[in-house]
Amino acid sequence: MSGSLQPKFKVNSEHTQDTHHCGSVAVIGRPNVGKSTLVNALVGAKVSIVSNRPQTTRHRLLGIATVEGGQLLLVDTPGLHRGEGRFKASAMSRVMNRTARGAVEDVDAALMVVEAGRWDDEDTLVFNVLRQGGIPVVLAVNKVDRMKDKSALLPFLAKVSEGRDFAAIHPVSALKRKGLEQLLADLLKLVPEAPPAYEEDEITDRSQRFLAGELVREQLMRQLGDELPYATTVEIERFAEDGELLRIGAVVWVEREGQKPIVIGKGGTRLRDIGSKARQQMERLFGRKVFLETWVRVREGWSDDEAALKAFGYGDN
Repeated sequence: MSGSLQPKFKVNSEHTQDTHHCGSVAVIGRPNVGKSTLVNALVGAKVSIVSNRPQTTRHRLLGIATVEGGQLLLVDTPGLHRGEGRFKASAMSRVMNRTARGAVEDVDAALMVVEAGRWDDEDTLVFNVLRQGGIPVVLAVNKVDRMKDKSALLPFLAKVSEGRDFAAIHPVSALKRKGLEQLLADLLKLVPEAPPAYEEDEITDRSQRFLAGELVREQLMRQLGDELPYATTVEIERFAEDGELLRIGAVVWVEREGQKPIVIGKGGTRLRDIGSKARQQMERLFGRKVFLETWVRVREGWSDDEAALKAFGYGDN
């Protein structure tokens, strides 16, 4: 899909002078470290939905970062986790872990994302998966802008790099777009010399229909309580062009009848707000007017049903 981009980064790399590099990079990490925010920042457009909740990303999604001297095909992934607590070993949890692990196959390099000042057992799990993949790994230490004690950064970098053979380590702030130029330059060094795989204005391999569903789900993640967002998914039933207008019909699926009124809200206010904010995001991304209708329906226990997950497109990457 094409889209309007923010200004491109000026990448300081020896590759930018006479050669063009293009290759795929898996972006992987535990839940809630800012992988999708980082992918969006590197691409220069919103291709992955974001919220402050872990496991917002459920699918493999390609973000295309076209920069001076190269093109990086960034494979955004669900957070790799141990399947505990909220992410117990349900069918959904298993599908997301398979998707994250599968992203390491057939890529040229990996970008491991961690949170500044924090390295836990799930970060170690991610690193071990990448080490088994046998590909070069760049470490992005994200959210450095949130560190209250900036003097703790260098000791943290020394600690996480000890005994781990990273191709490069970069402290960054994806949210504030800091430290990304040199990160891009080092990633370009790890991918082969090749012509671009996509046109300059393309930002993802996903369709507008898919992205529309994700933008509705983003609002569910942002506006619902702690548990309910994980019991919802979105299916786009209608996606039609009417002149310059896009007419979109979205179904929000929940797992139990009692969840419907929570999503709808008193007098339909919550569902209208979800739809309104999702529509605004669609218009910004697609660059055209959108007419969006939303409904809420029930499919009992869909998140722990392999057949239902397949029907909703999970694991279909």
